[in-house]
Amino acid sequence: MAEENDNSQEKTEEPTPRRLEKAKEDGQAARSKELATMAVLLAGAGGLLMFGTSLAITFEGIMRDAFVIERASIFDTRHMSVQLIVSAKEAAYALSPILILLLIAAIAGSIGIGGLLFSAKAIAPKANRMDPIKGLGRMFSMRSLIELVKAIAKVGLVLAIAIIILNLRTDDLLSIAEEPVVPAMEHVLWTLGWSFLVLSCATIIIAMIDVPFQIYDHQKKLRMTKQEVKDEYKDSEGKPEVKGKIRQLQREMAQRRMMQDVPTADVVITNPTHYAVALKYDQDAMGAPVVVAKGADEVAFKIMEVAREYKVEVLRTPPLTRAVYHNSDIGEEIPDGLYMAIAQVLAYVFQLRQFRKGRGPKPGMPDFPIPPEMRRDL
Repeated sequence: MAEENDNSQEKTEEPTPRRLEKAKEDGQAARSKELATMAVLLAGAGGLLMFGTSLAITFEGIMRDAFVIERASIFDTRHMSVQLIVSAKEAAYALSPILILLLIAAIAGSIGIGGLLFSAKAIAPKANRMDPIKGLGRMFSMRSLIELVKAIAKVGLVLAIAIIILNLRTDDLLSIAEEPVVPAMEHVLWTLGWSFLVLSCATIIIAMIDVPFQIYDHQKKLRMTKQEVKDEYKDSEGKPEVKGKIRQLQREMAQRRMMQDVPTADVVITNPTHYAVALKYDQDAMGAPVVVAKGADEVAFKIMEVAREYKVEVLRTPPLTRAVYHNSDIGEEIPDGLYMAIAQVLAYVFQLRQFRKGRGPKPGMPDFPIPPEMRRDL
């Protein structure tokens, strides 16, 4: 039933980051063949114009050496193989700048819009690719029709530009027949090189149309239904009930750690029916008293219970307790505005301990000063 519901929904949602990441893992990325073709053709045309002269000189020398043989070399059976190896090395050296340029252009054109991507899944054999029925479906699909239209448009555009070039160069080409052989050959090569470059520039128009289309088509194929987005969110973030259970366990663990710190406190101040805050102060290690535990309602009662069990002084100071509870967090020092009040609390606790040991009079509960902006009524 879930699959039927998914199929009935339209894919209107943009792909999520997780969907895009998974597509890359599967080897799916936006690619434009026209961009790669444009890069290779322009690099080839530019390479011929830049290195064409040196290439022609090199091949002229190779041909001259190949057909001019000294008399002594005719009777040397190794001469032919040596000459072939030397000619091959010279040709490879002359062609290497153009080949390197073509290699760089081919790589740059291929990764131009999809980025560099390595995926074993993309080259793994898949049974559905060998299904003849699906193969026929792909042959007569809308995508195949678009590719056919693109191919016809490419041929038409290149043919139109070629006709324009021929019309513009007709007189120039006819004049070559009246030139000497060597200048005529140079003239022909120069004309062919620039004509090839202009024809290659025609692919820029095709690439400018194809690149946005490929990006749009790739994004469209990765679109998701609203149900898929919800399912992915549940898988990545977790179901609400599971997350609630995790938060509950985290709170319980935090409370257990907090209760373990209560016995180390110097005093616990309370608003008996609502809040409890455990404070600790080490003059040598701390700049100000630190809140080691705090809680409301049941947690507050638990803090007071642990404090009494471990003989930690519990003081009823409702206004001060509310102020400390709402203006400080566990593990942090108390705010500056409450220094004087907490100092009086600690002094009162010290005097109370001395009184119980018979070393002084019974102290009276002081009136703790609380800044108005830190007071809380509830």
